[in-house]
Amino acid sequence: MNFRILAPAIGLLCSLFVPCLHAQSAQPADYIVAVVNSEPITNGELRVAQQRLTRELTQQRVALPPEAELRRQVLERLINERAQLQEASEKGIRVEESAVEQAEQAIARQNQIDVQELHRRIVRDGVDLKQYRSQLRDQITLQRLHEREVEGKLRVTDADIDRFIAEQQGSDADAMAQEINLANLLVAVPEKATTEQVAALQQKAQTALTRARAGEDFAALVQELSSADHSNGGQMGLRRADRYPPSFVNATQKLAVGEVSDLVRSGAGFHILKVIERRAPSAPTRTVVQTHARHILLRLGPQLTQAAAMARLTDFKKRIESGSTTFQALARENSQDGSATQGGDLGWASPGTFVPEFEEPMNRLADGQISAPVVSRFGVHLIQALERRRTELSPREVRESIRAQLRASRYEAAFTAWAQEIRNNAFVEFREPPQ
Repeated sequence: MNFRILAPAIGLLCSLFVPCLHAQSAQPADYIVAVVNSEPITNGELRVAQQRLTRELTQQRVALPPEAELRRQVLERLINERAQLQEASEKGIRVEESAVEQAEQAIARQNQIDVQELHRRIVRDGVDLKQYRSQLRDQITLQRLHEREVEGKLRVTDADIDRFIAEQQGSDADAMAQEINLANLLVAVPEKATTEQVAALQQKAQTALTRARAGEDFAALVQELSSADHSNGGQMGLRRADRYPPSFVNATQKLAVGEVSDLVRSGAGFHILKVIERRAPSAPTRTVVQTHARHILLRLGPQLTQAAAMARLTDFKKRIESGSTTFQALARENSQDGSATQGGDLGWASPGTFVPEFEEPMNRLADGQISAPVVSRFGVHLIQALERRRTELSPREVRESIRAQLRASRYEAAFTAWAQEIRNNAFVEFREPPQ
């Protein structure tokens, strides 16, 4: 996948799992906890997923929600994933055997072993090899589905660009050019929700807003209640205001850093937004500073936690800085995107080319400097800024830059609405434990 395309962070499995994470130890007889369009989810699946999430949150030092709430969140994630996999099957998305084999080869290379040794270790740790390969296939399937059904359907017309340019020349130009970082807590509302359901969910959101304004930790509230991305406390990254949905900007433009908005209604549900950071707009210009950078990307998945990826990249950085290896060599062997064959080289990039959570730390690097591990929606990166240059954009490049900004501002809302629609259209039956 092209790193510059704003696809969700559903990555391939990049490293060996934590031992026994999926191991099948002696457990009580299994039973069905939910049925998604006639396909069951078992308590065993739910238990393993809950253990994995607990381990990840603990490693990230994120406060765990109550046990019942954590179980509910994990089950909802499994339901969403199962429904999306069924959607992929209906859309005719198939993952060829060669793609799974390539993913296994990438995992083996990152662990400096061959595929046979990878399989041996998987079996040694109590994981069924067919199940492991099935998980790989599911992750690739979801990635392809999201790219096709969400990113692939985002359209920015020339009229949209003309309208944006006209707005930038108007009275709201300064407000839309400023940079802000917002954290988002979403209480999702099903597409076909009844009036009573909407009222109940609005009350849930209002209660969350009251708790936030009373001083409760916003990141903890996001983890407990939000239907949107939980990573990094729901923060969406420092970006120009015009890269956020207009309703988000309108709700927060008069707020100071640290303040929380009123409820914002969107097609996805009720949002609560907290202003994390705000920067004054830069002067409009037709010249930009371009950055020539390279990176190593490790994608997160069931077998690679964020903490493990950061530790691995920290080790890479030490090895590069000690002179024992080169950035290019490690990128070719380990990076999981199209730049790997070029030693991680991303070429010359104008502002707005990359997602904000990648671009902001890249911009802080001095020429030649290597970053600490950086977390984005794609996974975890090690970034090196090579050089910079100031260049004047052609009229065509200006319009393409605006197109990229508009696509970025629309992606998150489009993905959330799409995922919610898939969930709403699924028939889900919850089952009680056997007595």
